Amino acid sequence: MSPSTGFRPHRVVVLALDGLLPFELGIPHRIFGRPKDPEGRHLYEVVTCSVRPPGPVETDADFAIQVAHGPEALATADTVIVPASYELGPVFEEGVLTADLAAALARIRPGTRLASICTGVYVLAAAGVLDGRPATTHWADAARLQELFPSVRVDPDVLFIDDGDVLTSAGVAAGIDLCLHMVRRDHGTAVANEVARRTVVPPHRDGGQAQYIERPVPDPQQSGTTAARAWALGRLHQPIQLRDMAAQEAMSVRTFTRRFREEVGVSPGQWLTQQRVERARHLLESTDLSVDQIARDAGFGTAQSMRQHLQAALGVTPTAYRRTFRTRTAVTAVTAVTAVTAVTAVTEGAAVTEGAEAIGTRVVENHRSYGGVGALRRG
Repeated sequence: MSPSTGFRPHRVVVLALDGLLPFELGIPHRIFGRPKDPEGRHLYEVVTCSVRPPGPVETDADFAIQVAHGPEALATADTVIVPASYELGPVFEEGVLTADLAAALARIRPGTRLASICTGVYVLAAAGVLDGRPATTHWADAARLQELFPSVRVDPDVLFIDDGDVLTSAGVAAGIDLCLHMVRRDHGTAVANEVARRTVVPPHRDGGQAQYIERPVPDPQQSGTTAARAWALGRLHQPIQLRDMAAQEAMSVRTFTRRFREEVGVSPGQWLTQQRVERARHLLESTDLSVDQIARDAGFGTAQSMRQHLQAALGVTPTAYRRTFRTRTAVTAVTAVTAVTAVTAVTEGAAVTEGAEAIGTRVVENHRSYGGVGALRRG
């Protein structure tokens, strides 16, 4: 911490376990290593540690990595991330921690944010921190996770789950989605979108991992739903009926809904509600529009409706969200708005109604307190 300003970057400690996947280990360093404040100071400090004293850690490739920090680094973390490993041993086979892993995790301070990428979730589950909580992992490992840890509420369809101070992601590239989400949660959409641009990835991917699960190859003559999504996103301020979206693809509502879920992984209503929330977040951060105007522009119709949706998705009211993130992004918003709009064009909101009723959404972010990993399961 700088004594003159009181500034201290958020410390992210990445736990490198033997058998780790180099790609996934690199995700936190790439995503959290980019964000800076208006003064050019890094918002995060990222360090890698092992459960052993500093030294080599084996990967699943033909090389090892030299880790400069031992488990003591976990005691200094604001966020701990556990990437995937192919050599979890009893953690994966029996659902129990090894002695050195349990000792390392016991160093984590209560209240530290915990996250996992792919099969790193097995470590959190074996530590007992996911009991009774929702979690996800790579779709190919979801059934095993549920079998081994029946008290965990496993969702195999989503890219990541934010349960407040414990977050889990699906496999491989879903770790990027999770880390971008954490940056977005910490510092707002403008900062996260800038990181996404520099990483050359979308700031927010549509749907969940259900769209990546291997299924029978569809008839190549069948139409997709891309045109309908583009059509809807071009009418953000208007109520959009599901039958009108289906008409863009010349499909019945039933066929369109089924095809949409196959392609995107969620229903049209869930997808559109997600876009509405993202649109509202962007406008709250980057404009001085009133809450009522933003509600109309994002397609919610009324401020009360937008307030309910943001409270459900983010755990805060529009006013509280603006107060938190407007001050952090206002300095750079003027120059960033055009670029942010270009990058987020495919992810920003629309309203949808089916008949006279709005299509609902599923809450994917829950906010719960968690006391730490002091009480660990040991083999």
